[in-house]
Amino acid sequence: MRSHLLNDTTTEHYRRSVTEGVERVAAQLATTDRPFTGITVDDLAPRIDAIDLDRPLHDTGAVLDELEDVYLRDAVYFHHPRYLAHLNCPVVIPAVLGEAVLSAVNSSLDTWDQSAGGTLIERKLIDWTAARIGLGPAADGVFTSGGTQSNLQALLLAREETKTQDLGKLRVFASEVSHFSVQKSAKLLGLGPDAVVVVPVDHDKRMRTVALARELERCAEAGLIPMAVVATAGTTDFGSIDPLPEIAGLCEQYGAWMHVDAAYGCGLLASLKYRHRIDGIERADSVTVDYHKSFFQPVSSSAVLVRDAATLRHATYHAEYLNPRRMLAERIPNQVDKSLQTTRRFDALKLWMTLRVMGADGIGTLFDEVCDLAAEGWKLLAAAPRFDVVVEPSLSTLVFRYIPAAVTDPAEIDRANLYARKALFASGDAVVAGTKVSGRHYLKFTLLNPETTTADITAVLDLIAGHAEQYLGESLDRAC
Repeated sequence: MRSHLLNDTTTEHYRRSVTEGVERVAAQLATTDRPFTGITVDDLAPRIDAIDLDRPLHDTGAVLDELEDVYLRDAVYFHHPRYLAHLNCPVVIPAVLGEAVLSAVNSSLDTWDQSAGGTLIERKLIDWTAARIGLGPAADGVFTSGGTQSNLQALLLAREETKTQDLGKLRVFASEVSHFSVQKSAKLLGLGPDAVVVVPVDHDKRMRTVALARELERCAEAGLIPMAVVATAGTTDFGSIDPLPEIAGLCEQYGAWMHVDAAYGCGLLASLKYRHRIDGIERADSVTVDYHKSFFQPVSSSAVLVRDAATLRHATYHAEYLNPRRMLAERIPNQVDKSLQTTRRFDALKLWMTLRVMGADGIGTLFDEVCDLAAEGWKLLAAAPRFDVVVEPSLSTLVFRYIPAAVTDPAEIDRANLYARKALFASGDAVVAGTKVSGRHYLKFTLLNPETTTADITAVLDLIAGHAEQYLGESLDRAC
């Protein structure tokens, strides 16, 4: 069994095994002609249930054959131009190379004596990102598992900065279309059930600053504490960007921590055309970025940034066996001093490899392409009587629904759109997402693949209309 340990005596075994795996994946990618096979849970689950994990196959080739049967063939492939559903991006090759390197070396980014150069690379990337945001010379941050963890840590710092023990007085303000992790974080942080104040949005799904000002004033009048305002730069459903400069001004006026959830919109930090859309982000106290959404990185690759490095002390604990206090005097950089995690992957390496091979402009060009594509898609939808599109995109998301000419019952239109999405997924021809707008069911394109074209969008819209019309026709037949 020692022959499976990766060390100086097994490098040839390592090379052969990884090469064989890469070749299988490459072959699958080369022959995948749709984003999904349409397989159902009932079809796939028995195949996986039948595998006896206590009876190993003892052969890499046999295991890869089995993996092809239970995973590779039926995986949902984000690289396909007709995967248009969630905030999952195709990945760039330098980042995949970085993933292979970091997995093999297996550094843990909690202490210097486990990561050395990895620690410095991560710190360099945090400095680079903070500079792109414009947070100033005292900024710092740390890589995280994703936007949910970043938002949690940012709100933890905001809570501690209020210096109050009466958690029932704390209030967090976020728009009605902000990420659900704001609510989850409030609960995890021990805040009261009324802690998150939901602020209405305007027609473009941006936080109404007049409403925010009113809620902040009510908070002050009631003797409550405005702990934080969460502004979103790229909402999950609409890609909308809250008015950051105005929100920053209100945060300064009422002494609230300003957190910007730019998990999606962080791609604009590298944009050559649309960077101005997040002007005001430099005034934030903390920022969430998800490189695995709009920097074309494999999951996971994310970070939380703060304007004042000193605030990260609220996540610091010292253990004699890991990061004793004396290391501070010795100027030993331990990333665990900043993180909610202890053992942590060297996910920063993927972004490092990407920047060193492609450069920031290369990333920005790709993100600009999907933003341009969304603008073209909006024009198509706005000009089509059979579709209702919600907002003109600020990033790369389109929310719309099919509107049949002869049906006026909103509930029946809801069912037709739900059916169309389900039928499309079952066919495997394309994958789209769904959401609700004002209580009605809508469909969603999240365009993160520069290989997707307007022809793809048109084709998928035709498929959606066809499935919806099929449902409505069958529904009419049943009614007769």
